[in-house]
Formats: sequence, C-alpha cells, structure tokens
Amino acid sequence: MSRWGLTIPLTGVPLAAHRELVEQLPDLGYTDAWTAETAGTDAFSPLVLASQWAPQLRLGTAIVPVYTRGPGLLAMQAATVAELAPGRFVLGIGASSPVIVSSWNAASFEEPFARSRDTLRFLRSALAGEKVTEKYETFAVSKFRLERPADPPPSIMLAALRPGMLRLAAREADGAITNWLAASDVPRVRAVVGPDVELAARIFVCPTEDAEAARGLGRMLISSYLTVPVYAAFHEWLGRGEALAPMHEAWAAGDRQKANQVIPDSVVDELVIHGSVESCREQVQSYADNGLTTPVIALLPTGEDPFEQVRGLAPR
Repeated sequence: MSRWGLTIPLTGVPLAAHRELVEQLPDLGYTDAWTAETAGTDAFSPLVLASQWAPQLRLGTAIVPVYTRGPGLLAMQAATVAELAPGRFVLGIGASSPVIVSSWNAASFEEPFARSRDTLRFLRSALAGEKVTEKYETFAVSKFRLERPADPPPSIMLAALRPGMLRLAAREADGAITNWLAASDVPRVRAVVGPDVELAARIFVCPTEDAEAARGLGRMLISSYLTVPVYAAFHEWLGRGEALAPMHEAWAAGDRQKANQVIPDSVVDELVIHGSVESCREQVQSYADNGLTTPVIALLPTGEDPFEQVRGLAPR
C-alpha cells in the first residue's frame, strides 16, 4: 500500500494540543506519524500519545541515536511503545551526528557503521524476548532480557545514506530511512536497497508561494545539515559535490552568512519543497512515484495555521 506520513510534533504547537489533529490524520488519508530526536521532544513520548489518540496510525521513530541510550534502555523504550501500538510501531535507529552524540550527550561517536550494526543485532534478539549475552564489536551485553517483550515485536529500520549502510539496512533491518534527498535522487537510493525493501524519507515542506522566504529558510537548514560530514558525503555521492563546494568552503572559513548565500536556488528547490499547498502535495507525491515507500512530511513554519496546512497536504 502507498503510505503518507507526518512528522510530529509540529513546530510551535504544544504537544498536548496535537490531539485534535492526530485524531483526524487517518480520516485525512495519513497512514503514519513519525518523530525525530535532536534537542526538542524525545522520539518516544509523542508516539505514546499518538498511540492512544489515533489507534489506526503506524508510528515510527526517525531516528533514535544508537549512542545516547544504553542498548537495554533502548529495547525497553521500544517495547513500551510496541505494547501500546501492537503491530503498528517501527523503531528507526541510526548513528546520528557527532554534535548530538558527543557535544550534547557526552557520548563517544566512534565506529558509526559497526555501532549501528551491533545495536540492530542486539535489538533483534532483545525485542524477540530472548536473553542476550553477547560480545559485539562495539559493546557487550550480559544476561539482558526484557520483562515485557511486545507481541509482535516492532519492526526495526535503519537510518542509511550511502551504499554501505543502505545495504546493511536491506540485509538485516526491515527497511531504510533516509533524509535530505530530492525526488530525483530516490531511484539512485532505491537501486542500492533493491525493489522490495521499505524506503522512508523525511521531506521538508514549506507551503508558501513566497519563494524567497522559503529559500531563505531552506538555505539555513541546508547549511546546518549538509555541512555535517555524513551528509556532505551523501550529496557528493548523489552528484551535488560541485554545486555545494562554495558552501563548504565558506563554512570551513567560518563565514556562515556567505555559506547560506552561495547555495544555488536549484539545490534549495530540489531539497526543500515550497509553493502552494496543492503544488507541495504534488511534489511529495513525486517522491512516491520515483520509488519512495513512505514519504514523511516535515512541515516548516510559514506563519499560517499548521493544522490547516497538514489537512491540505493530505494525499489525494
């Protein structure tokens, strides 16, 4: 089935105030609600609420870092949400970034591929209710068993950008979650994971016909995210290395303002959807048409009513 997701919570809307909207999402045609985890809400709490507000929705985390909780705690939190949303919860995990892991959470960001793989393997066993004693390459666990394993255990998807992690997701996870790509990039990613693996992506949507305002916001986001080494490498692989080189040079020189200014309009327009609500909806659909299983809308603030925008962006 074709899926249509929304990122919650919405910017500037109190968590408890989401109930009215979340209850409406299934009737609007949304199939999924997904969270993120940076420095706002944690990834699990909004899904606990959504599990009770809209029992029809599939719920997912995109993503929970593999470094910022111990393996056992990560399994416990996933099992809790899976108990509240039986068969409807997807645990999306990933390496995250050095800023989130080290600068904000005082953890060591080492061997991201191996740590992601090891955490995935541990969670597979732990969430199935097994007693886990295992020495993995990046950590060891002794005699851990969940007291309340969920039945069924949740699906596990892996954040993946380039071929190595994408292939790991296709081989050992239930799907791949990617981020910051254009609709035209989807076939390249799909070619690596294969035709049958679920592929989800968060898509940044700014429903306004003020193109300069949308591009201004888009430039700030792009310079913040795509200067992170893993995203820089991702866009090099996707073929944007030359277009983004001036941004990287200015950022490395400490000139944030220039880094924003030198991002080409064409790159912003590829990576941040903007225009009328109807045009934005069609642009999201183009991701699905190009092979994305689960588009997850991340609504950017425009000053308009976000609930009305979410209603307008519902699939047709």
